[in-house]
Amino acid sequence: MTRLIDGKKISASEVEQLAVDTRQFIAESSVTPGLAVVLVGDDPASQVYVRNKVKQATAAGFNSTEHRLPEETGQAQLNALVEQLNSDPSVHGILVQLPLPAQLSEPEIIRLIAPEKDVDGFHPQNVGALAAGNAELIPCTPMGCMIMLRQTLGDLSGKHAVVVGRSNIVGKPMAALLLQANCTVTIVHSRSQDIEAICRQADILVAAVGRPEMIRGSWVKPGATVIDVGINAVESGGRRRLVGDVAFNEVSEVAGAITPVPGGVGPMTIACLMKNTLTAARQQISV
Repeated sequence: MTRLIDGKKISASEVEQLAVDTRQFIAESSVTPGLAVVLVGDDPASQVYVRNKVKQATAAGFNSTEHRLPEETGQAQLNALVEQLNSDPSVHGILVQLPLPAQLSEPEIIRLIAPEKDVDGFHPQNVGALAAGNAELIPCTPMGCMIMLRQTLGDLSGKHAVVVGRSNIVGKPMAALLLQANCTVTIVHSRSQDIEAICRQADILVAAVGRPEMIRGSWVKPGATVIDVGINAVESGGRRRLVGDVAFNEVSEVAGAITPVPGGVGPMTIACLMKNTLTAARQQISV
């Protein structure tokens, strides 16, 4: 029987423990961790993500503030807000919801956020620390994937992990974390040859490419653990539904364990954002 890796259940446990740790931190420091979330424009998916992040921040015991800016916001206005949050001692974590409207530069904003408040883990300084193996603020989705993998498999040493996708947000940091866990790591991407054969070698297969149901059952080694990072909206029978990068029905017949979409990686990403916020507060307060 294929094991379903329940991201909702694991994330709820993580947030519950985080609330305990937060209460202890507040008791020791008399400081409540503060998370500032910035949303530019009216993208419906981004609004849902922000709402969920604020809800989880409250559940963890943080002070959470939302900063909503109109779609036509200019770079100077957004930069000024980020600079203001950088200098606010009550704000320990800053998250600018991506993607941004076309007129705004995402790389510029990522570089502008103070590295010690970069709870997404995207600042070049934090990316470098991850590559060196000593990062404190780790990109949230890969961190969440690692928690699920360790809870499912225990020690990952020696396992062959294949990561499908090489994005800065998921693919590259995921590969770095798997390497630190002593996996043998392969990254496949749009220029890779014979992707199916490479995927079939994987003990751990992480799909993070943004293509609906790209990974088929025939691509998966029997008994492999499959982590589906993708979340894609597709039309089917006149209805809109969410699917991953993995053809779930096919792959679940082959895999030893698999994450669903929705309810797999997504909740873990938000839980790990909260973990990063507490880590950032601890570093800034030195408790």
